[in-house]
Amino acid sequence: MEYSILILITPFVLFLFLGLVGGKLKPNLAGIIGTLGMGFCSVLAYSIAYQYFFVIGKTADTWQSVIPFSFEWLRFTELLHIDLGILLDPISVMMLVVITTVSLMVHIYSLGYMHGEDGFQRYYAFLSLFSFSMLGLVVATNIFQMYIFWELVGVSSYSLIGFYYQKPSAVRASKKAFIVTRFADLGFLVGILILSYYTKTFDFAALTANNAELVTTSFAGGTFMGLSLVSWALALIFMGGAGKSAMFPLHIWLPDAMEGPTPVSALIHAATMVVAGVFLVARLFPVYIFGAPEVLTMIAYIGAFTALFAAVIAITQTDIKRVLAFSTISQIAYMMAALGVSGYGDHDGLGYMSSMFHLFTHAFFKALLFLGAGSVIHAVHSNEMKDMGGLHKYMKITSITFFIACLAIAGIPPFSGFFSKDEILAAAFHNQPLIFWTLWVVAGLTAFYMFRLYFGVFFNGKRDYHHKPHESGFTMALPLIILAVFSIFTGFIPFSEYISSDGKPFDMHIDMTVATLSVVAAIVGIAVAYVLYFKDSEKPAMLANRFKGLYTLSINKFYLDEVWLFVTKKVIFNCISRPIAWFDKQVIDGTMDNIANVTQKVSHRVRFLQSGHTQRYIAFFVMGAILIAIAVFIFV
Repeated sequence: MEYSILILITPFVLFLFLGLVGGKLKPNLAGIIGTLGMGFCSVLAYSIAYQYFFVIGKTADTWQSVIPFSFEWLRFTELLHIDLGILLDPISVMMLVVITTVSLMVHIYSLGYMHGEDGFQRYYAFLSLFSFSMLGLVVATNIFQMYIFWELVGVSSYSLIGFYYQKPSAVRASKKAFIVTRFADLGFLVGILILSYYTKTFDFAALTANNAELVTTSFAGGTFMGLSLVSWALALIFMGGAGKSAMFPLHIWLPDAMEGPTPVSALIHAATMVVAGVFLVARLFPVYIFGAPEVLTMIAYIGAFTALFAAVIAITQTDIKRVLAFSTISQIAYMMAALGVSGYGDHDGLGYMSSMFHLFTHAFFKALLFLGAGSVIHAVHSNEMKDMGGLHKYMKITSITFFIACLAIAGIPPFSGFFSKDEILAAAFHNQPLIFWTLWVVAGLTAFYMFRLYFGVFFNGKRDYHHKPHESGFTMALPLIILAVFSIFTGFIPFSEYISSDGKPFDMHIDMTVATLSVVAAIVGIAVAYVLYFKDSEKPAMLANRFKGLYTLSINKFYLDEVWLFVTKKVIFNCISRPIAWFDKQVIDGTMDNIANVTQKVSHRVRFLQSGHTQRYIAFFVMGAILIAIAVFIFV
């Protein structure tokens, strides 16, 4: 499978070509070249998936890791070195399919959505860089290679979020995303260094082999502040994942990232940046569960809290893209919680399998939701729900496909989200009852806010539109239809036969108790949304007034942005940065300046000794000779 290297080379070459030459091409041609390139990557991904899952991947009923390409890049010691290569195993192959499929849909959709935009060629160049970065991340053979591509994901997201750099809000959003995730990535880097220092390796194969025996023996007895060093290392590595996947309290960058073009939001939220943290924990899962299970428990509770927190905020937001942004935070947190409650092997690893399953299904229906939102925004030229309503009769394809995505994310059978979410709830139900009931409440809230959005946009009375809305063109409608098909049928894939915590297939089944509870929660949520938002009424305003305190907190996102601004400006800047700046300026720079001043003054005093005048040199020579002669006469 050496040809798998092409799946990285192709988007990188596209980035260079479109970035350097794209400005000389017609915009449509640049878009078509980028789309064809991503189409080729998609074909490669599906070919790799077929070869791996049906030809070479399984040995003695266990899925094996395959490294078709690898070379040594940097060597530090005899044991410690950094390789660059491609690692194919069930989760990386699954991610190749997800990333290329969603990215291809975004490329096709953007041909219509971004048509006529300034910087069209630049946009497609950055899309290629983003895809290259994420593809490189998921096939990394070692944790340091992953970190390199991890940072490339951050750079490319910064470029795309700030694509409309003429808008101050877009510049602020891109900087916010970059700074918050860099802060988290510092923890990731420190965790990598601690882990590699003790284990003497970066390689995933060595770290996860034999139930992470290398990690548990390397860190034996090492503690710091009451916690084992391996716990510190893995907690810091998770910090990087929490930043990328927008876990509380590092979630603040994601809603603002909506300032980028809507197709970019689909790519970030569905298949690339925000799922990187989930993938990181899954990649190191044996290390977490055998080396520091307490960190895994922490991840479960952070995930459950973040899922509830984001869902409560989503129910009051009025910007269609911000509703979907908080929905993404909640759903990614669902996946984190599933990993946290998982065991290892067969049905004990149900949480691991369900997390990856939900990542897979969520990618398609969340991409569909964002692209559907883009279609609506393209028609009404506004992000606000108050400017929408009654669009079903104007935009039938968008309305129907959006409805399918809402049913999928709400967990209504037989749509894909039902199967993956049911497995997450089942894993929590049998391991952590508190987390189960939290996620069950979130399931009801998810159904409520998604159908609040759907009814508010496509039904809910009439609006006086200046221009009659119309359905999007073929290049925008086609990805909606394809993603709707994926959202309906991907839940029927026997996922546990391909992906499990220990690489051994097992049979999954629907837990009827859990499924009944989750469907009831979803139906109640949809019913409440129907009563409140299907038609114009005063009921939402009355409820908001009745629960004014909670409503105010929710619509203002619990003032977390303000808290972070206070911490940043008043605490970090004033109490840490300013003293450091004073010390740097007064002590460090002052010392250097004084040395320079003294040197300059001494030089000024003695410069006449090297004046370049021959007469003065002769005079000094004669005076010196006379003084020597006198000294000899007196003392000899």
